[in-house]
Amino acid sequence: MEKVRSSVTNFFGRVPLSYTRFSLTQQTDGDASQVEMKLADDEECGDQAVVEHVVKPRNGNNHSKSLCFKILFASLIFLIGFLIGYLSYRGRSEYALPKPNNDHNGDSDDLSDPEVFIAPETSNILYWGDLRSMLETETAKSTSVFTDTIKKWSEKSSEAEPAKEESVANWIHDEFSNIGLDKVWNDEHYVRLQDAGSSLNKVTVLKNGQEVIKVISPTTYVAYSPSTSKSGGLVYCHYGRKQDFITLSEKNVNVTGNLVLVRSGLISLSEKVKNAEFFKAIGVLIYPEPSDFAFPGDASQIINAPFGHAHFGTGDPYTPGFPSFNHTQFPPSESSGLPKIPVQTISSDDGKNLLEFLDGVNCPSQWGVQCMLGPKLKEANSVTLEINNVLAEKKIYNIFGFLRGFDEPDRYVIVGAQRDAKGPGVAKAAVGTSVLLEMAQILRNLVKNEGYKPRRSIVFASWGAGEFGSVGATEWLEGYLTTLHTKAIAYINLDSTVQGSGTFRASASPLMYSILKNTMNEVNVPASSYTLSSLFNKDDSKFEDIIVPFSMEDAAYPFIAYSGIPSVSFSFKKDSKSYAYIGTEMDTFQSLQSLVDIDTMCSTVTQIAGQIILRLTHDHKLPLDYDEYNGVLLRSAMALSKKYATLKEKGLSVKWIYSSRGDFKRASDTLTREFTDSDTDDKPMLRSLNDRIMKVEHNFLSPYVSPKDTPFRHIIYGYGNHTFTALMEHLNLADTNNQLFDEDLFRNQLALFTWTIQEAANALSGEIWDIDNEF
Repeated sequence: MEKVRSSVTNFFGRVPLSYTRFSLTQQTDGDASQVEMKLADDEECGDQAVVEHVVKPRNGNNHSKSLCFKILFASLIFLIGFLIGYLSYRGRSEYALPKPNNDHNGDSDDLSDPEVFIAPETSNILYWGDLRSMLETETAKSTSVFTDTIKKWSEKSSEAEPAKEESVANWIHDEFSNIGLDKVWNDEHYVRLQDAGSSLNKVTVLKNGQEVIKVISPTTYVAYSPSTSKSGGLVYCHYGRKQDFITLSEKNVNVTGNLVLVRSGLISLSEKVKNAEFFKAIGVLIYPEPSDFAFPGDASQIINAPFGHAHFGTGDPYTPGFPSFNHTQFPPSESSGLPKIPVQTISSDDGKNLLEFLDGVNCPSQWGVQCMLGPKLKEANSVTLEINNVLAEKKIYNIFGFLRGFDEPDRYVIVGAQRDAKGPGVAKAAVGTSVLLEMAQILRNLVKNEGYKPRRSIVFASWGAGEFGSVGATEWLEGYLTTLHTKAIAYINLDSTVQGSGTFRASASPLMYSILKNTMNEVNVPASSYTLSSLFNKDDSKFEDIIVPFSMEDAAYPFIAYSGIPSVSFSFKKDSKSYAYIGTEMDTFQSLQSLVDIDTMCSTVTQIAGQIILRLTHDHKLPLDYDEYNGVLLRSAMALSKKYATLKEKGLSVKWIYSSRGDFKRASDTLTREFTDSDTDDKPMLRSLNDRIMKVEHNFLSPYVSPKDTPFRHIIYGYGNHTFTALMEHLNLADTNNQLFDEDLFRNQLALFTWTIQEAANALSGEIWDIDNEF
């Protein structure tokens, strides 16, 4: 505009004319609209050529010149007005909401399909405070719908078993479609699950090998247990952890050739079985100890035998590492995590009765149980475990719906809940499903009615066969692993989120810690004015106290440990204890209602998950805090430093661990500066920086192990010789049992662990020409 004024001044101030160019440029999403006007010494005005380079006397042909100037000035004003109108129209049209593509019957879940994504040119312009307020308002409107949805789910899930899976899946599909999501589709798999046999499993206490003293016939079973019969003595092994078995060894209690009795909790059921196998037990009995669990009201302190699975892995154990599709021609394959010894859960009362049969050495005082360890039995000499489970091939469904992002539709946040349950499953599955459906409705309302434009897409997932070890979720991950690690931002798990009230616990990737903290600072404790952060500020507790390790039974676990996708699970509990009835026939609506206000708790869960989703889809910069991993890596290096003398004796050093961790720290600091200095309107640059953040978790998957043989490849949170935990356990053998220490194996563990960290640092640094590391 300054050039325009200068040109006009030239006309009216009688200064020499010169070649002048001006442009009015509007740049939105890379589009440019440019208008040029030339005022040159050889241009004509009407029929009058302007050829003089000097100022004419005022008494010259003033009439012709005046007419020329007026025409030029009028043309200039017209062009300026036209440009102002054009820019105004473009501004209005860019912020108009797009028409949703309600293709509810599509069967493709390739979210990178260009026909699926026709993204508008702009993203949201809402401030976070306004968006959070909208979420609270929408959630408040829907508080009373959760119990209705749970009851509908219960009606569908109570149908005959053969029709149950398909009926509930179709209902979820219809619900997603009715909400008006941008696309709804199904994902089908043919998997091998396990059912109870025609006759009940049994535990029999015998005298002299023939006389029956006691028979236990549980009404449930443990999936993937071998169908066999084993007899032997009985040993009590507390929670079945490795340290518990080591304690037995120190007390000269022989586990080999005997069955073990353990209580549930602290570690997954499958891990208990794995440990028992390692110490050469021939079978496992698992009972719930009432003191470990929370009960509703004045309920009887008795817990029936819970359902569980014994696969030390995830997904369909008969297609490890690859998805279960129909009529595949793959060779027969079995997961190495399938148990080789029989396992059965029993009730809390049956567990106590078996304890009374034990004789021998007293239990350690630190176990807090007055009992004998066995394997001798009072009035008896053996226990027989008989399993009659049968394998069955079944068709399962994953149901998806999504809301399309406006800036980066091919980047998406996934939120999911398992749909199936053994027994009523209200706390286990119905609560998560009701929150999933209502959250889809709320977020759709924000987009449709409130003008929210998420930068990235949101995928809502209802998983099949979750009870058997996250089978549906894992088969989907296996089917789209190559795509997901470059496009999936995070996973939020809604299973078993309401198990009480008053205490909040979460399992999360370090990348999700900051999001979790910020959310806890803004969501209130149910039925109070205090934020959730007050739960870890009281009694001198810290945020770290609410973080618990991922369980292998957690549906979020395969996302982080197998696929390298940042994940979070959370739940409300009573006195930090798990709900007693999960996995049993007592997990009913009435039981949960007598424990908590279901609507209030579900509304709070929706607020937490909703805020996490909105934070991940609202900001220019992904709010995944990659800097948190600096602390994780530093603690690992310090743990190794405590073994300095042992390492030095082997000719090894922690120098390279500290070096790779230092490179990761420098890379994270550099990336933070790049974000600070970046232009928020430079979308290609922002996308490039965000992609580096997205891949941090995936870069901690070891590239040196097979996803088929070692699915949990994460070096910090996985299982296997590639992990830091395995490395430290092996190094400890050098001090405790040097004959078992394999120096070559340890050197490989240390080298590959170190180089995985170095690769993560290099990837975070950006392009190869930006990396300045000395190997």
